[in-house]
Amino acid sequence: MEKSKKKNTNPEVRFKGFIEDWKHQELGQVLIERKEMQKISDDAPILAFASGQGVIDRSERKSNNRDQLTLDQTNKVYKLTEFNDIVYNPSNLKYGAIDRNKYGRGVISPIYVTFTTVEVPSFMELIVKSIKFRLRALRFEEGTVVKRQSVKPENLISLKVNISSSHIEQKRIGELFENFDYLISIHQEKYQKLVLFKKVMLEKMFPKNSTDLPEVRFKEFNGSWTKTKLSNISRKVIEKNSEFIINETFTNSARLGIITQRDFFDHDKSKKENLNGYYIVQNEDFVYNPRISKLAPVGPININKLARSGVMSPLYCVFRTHDVDNAFLEQYFKSAYWHSYMKLNGDSGARSDRISIKDSIFFEMPIPYPCPKEQKKIGKFLSNLDTLIELEKNELDKFECIKKACFQRMID
Repeated sequence: MEKSKKKNTNPEVRFKGFIEDWKHQELGQVLIERKEMQKISDDAPILAFASGQGVIDRSERKSNNRDQLTLDQTNKVYKLTEFNDIVYNPSNLKYGAIDRNKYGRGVISPIYVTFTTVEVPSFMELIVKSIKFRLRALRFEEGTVVKRQSVKPENLISLKVNISSSHIEQKRIGELFENFDYLISIHQEKYQKLVLFKKVMLEKMFPKNSTDLPEVRFKEFNGSWTKTKLSNISRKVIEKNSEFIINETFTNSARLGIITQRDFFDHDKSKKENLNGYYIVQNEDFVYNPRISKLAPVGPININKLARSGVMSPLYCVFRTHDVDNAFLEQYFKSAYWHSYMKLNGDSGARSDRISIKDSIFFEMPIPYPCPKEQKKIGKFLSNLDTLIELEKNELDKFECIKKACFQRMID
């Protein structure tokens, strides 16, 4: 009788020097449930546990809808947790409520389950936080009400996982991903600060509706701003593609701006698509969708920066400017003013979640109009902020992709 082949439990990528086979065993062999209960004390303060945040000081919880579970500060006993424990919420596992205690000693609500481990905690954290592990665990969900379904601890620890036989290798892997998380958190913080700064500057560098001066201004400029109508500095593009001379089709994405349709959809240029009647969009033309969602923070008015012409669906409105700095105008359209103007002057029609606006009203939109030099300086400053935000977002995405790829080849 032919012997069955031994399952390969080793990861695809390993640190140099480690050759021992990984173990394939039940989680219960390496995780031990901590069942110690005690009252709140000076050396064991009340803590919170939340999906995406882990074990934290209760004041840091983003949502305090479970505060009623820990209101009794004197008589009630709570679940003890120590630094490096693995903690999870049986009824919230589907949302990622499983993490390593990186905060320290304290007490938490008894609805949570805590484990100690005989392995390296930072390595075990990677195992139990993986999406594949959570999906396997969710097969054990029980309960008559979907929102109340939970995964019992005995079912969770019955799952088999692959674990390195070497604590040194576990530590190296844990440290690697801790470094990834540190780099990601740094770039995430930088990105969020830049986005917030840009948002503040958009509001402060343009005058409020009832004023003719912005709150923040470059020191070399003074005097009041004037206002003009959009129709005075632009015209609607009415040229349409009558022949197949331009066959590069553009689309307008709220997040990505104006891009070629093949970058956004599975678009095959070899298919003879009828582009007759599509608006011609030249470089630096503006495009907007006259129908937007009421929930959108701003409307997708974007400028063609592809340095070439193309055609755009007649569902969009295309306009071409003159006597205005396009970067300045582009940034103004990124402010909250466009959406407020739509809400004030638009028409909901049959769709309660949509707003549409007629061209005759859109082109009457009042536009703040400083001198050309100030327009150019504002446009350049805010555009440079966009570049910094994009660079920081690319760095953040890069490290997240590297982390994901390493995880798939070293653990998952």
